Amino acid sequence: MIPPAPVERYLDELAQQRRQSPHTVSNYRRDLRVLDRLIGELPEENVGYERLQTHHIRHFVVKLHAAGLGGRSLARMLSAWRGFFRWLGSRGEIGANPADGVKAPKRPHLLPKVLSPDQAIHLLERDVGEEALELRDQAMFELFYSSGLRLAELASLDLSCLPDLTDGEIRVLGKRNKTRIVPVGGKACAAIRRWVERRAEVARPEATALFVGQRGARIHPRVVEERLKRRAEAQGLPVGVYPHMLRHSFASHLLQSSGDLRAVQEMLGHASIASTQVYTHLDFQHLAQVYDIAHPRAKRK
Repeated sequence: MIPPAPVERYLDELAQQRRQSPHTVSNYRRDLRVLDRLIGELPEENVGYERLQTHHIRHFVVKLHAAGLGGRSLARMLSAWRGFFRWLGSRGEIGANPADGVKAPKRPHLLPKVLSPDQAIHLLERDVGEEALELRDQAMFELFYSSGLRLAELASLDLSCLPDLTDGEIRVLGKRNKTRIVPVGGKACAAIRRWVERRAEVARPEATALFVGQRGARIHPRVVEERLKRRAEAQGLPVGVYPHMLRHSFASHLLQSSGDLRAVQEMLGHASIASTQVYTHLDFQHLAQVYDIAHPRAKRK
């Protein structure tokens, strides 16, 4: 039997041993396919992973950037390549890591998009009636905004999280398989309870997921995205709303009210406070707008 190619062995280890999410593994597969394509386009013959040099990787980055790939995407791709070469090196299949020290072009610093508090309330304060799937949607959207969950975290919740809900909190499994406990607001708790009362009408008997789709199995993240998009359009919101925007809104609004950066970091599950500090820029941006409007010496004639 021919052994699987290095890329497939690496991806299998990510999925099976390191327990990376299917979404992460899919992204790595895509980025490593790009690497294989670029190697195949080199003028030199028979260049494999073991013969790649740093100048090759720099050449690939320049080529992709010239083709229109942005700094953020290139940085992510380099990270995927670097991890793969590190894995090869740990097995003695290559010497030095050719991607070490190679940086993506600097990218403009883009602040995350957020809803205003009024927009968030308008999105959620809707008469959803008694249809089970509408109650499910309301519970999901309330939980996003109440607790700042990531989409994958919400979709992976099981019924086993419900006992914690009585104490106004929920346990979630975040990135790098780290568990954290986050508070859940009263409205979100009430919305989840209303959904759980009707969940059996939709869920398969063996389903353990808190949120299920129309066919009774665990809800797919893409379904969550589509349902939120439709809700926002129905509510007449002027921006394209997606799940991570509710997470951003949660963080921004909480930071504006409390000023407690460390607490927001803990609730978001950020490994580094630098990831949380972006919301301080949003807060300053809001203050600057207020200043420009209100201060008599700020107005330009």
